[in-house]
Amino acid sequence: MPTVVIPALLRKFTGGVERVEVPGKSIRELVRRLGERFPGIDHQLLDEDGDIRASIAVSIDGEIATGGVLDTVGENSEVHFIPALGGGKV
Repeated sequence: MPTVVIPALLRKFTGGVERVEVPGKSIRELVRRLGERFPGIDHQLLDEDGDIRASIAVSIDGEIATGGVLDTVGENSEVHFIPALGGGKV
């Protein structure tokens, strides 16, 4: 089963859980299952059109994914949702 690593900013939805095994074969399925288990986390990851928010990068097995919710994950994949960092001066 794929493992999802929850970023620190979203752990308030998981009660502090950092890593969770989630069944699914696509990012869409993983996010849906995360939302079922941890209500509200899915709304933090998806935009109003149902795709990954522009401020979130997805890494599957160490590679940045570019297919949004359509990206596939393997049985033993590790998935990271990486929020963009803000701040600094231009």
